[in-house]
Amino acid sequence: LDAVVGAAQGLRRELALPPAEGRPADALAGEYAPSGAADRPQGRDVDDPVRLDALLAVPTTHVLVDGYNVTKGGYGELTLEAQRTRLLAGLGGLAARTGAEVTVVFDGAERTLTTALKAPRGVRLLFSRRGETADEVLRRLVRHEPVGRPVVVVSSDREVADGISEAGATAVPSAALLRLLERSVGGGS
Repeated sequence: LDAVVGAAQGLRRELALPPAEGRPADALAGEYAPSGAADRPQGRDVDDPVRLDALLAVPTTHVLVDGYNVTKGGYGELTLEAQRTRLLAGLGGLAARTGAEVTVVFDGAERTLTTALKAPRGVRLLFSRRGETADEVLRRLVRHEPVGRPVVVVSSDREVADGISEAGATAVPSAALLRLLERSVGGGS
């Protein structure tokens, strides 16, 4: 699949085709969609893992994860290194199962300690720069997404959720991801 995607991108460059930046109907979809429909698929609660699963089933979805916001809520008793490792392992399985693009952002205060940390296939691992928070990186990533692309941001930080919702992304609480990861490994470890 990676080879096919790479070949398609190469062909697009070779033929000097413009990048695909959304679909025509996306420009009007917001005006005609039922109120709250994008926020609550199938009438589910916002922290329901089935809701998150439905969001991940949408083709080309990009999932942005507020790393420590998730790990502190689910694995707070572990060391930071163990928290990161556990979350990355779960996200790797999720990316493989759903095909969603997954990016996890951690605050980079201890960046020098994480040089050996490797992201699993299908997961992009980012650390904020000095003087910058993961929240700021998440908001910047959302702003750089093409209009119409489904973007899901996993964070229980209200400020992050409000900021990304204004940019058209869907906010999902950390608890939903934690429950989905636990469910997908048969009860957690």
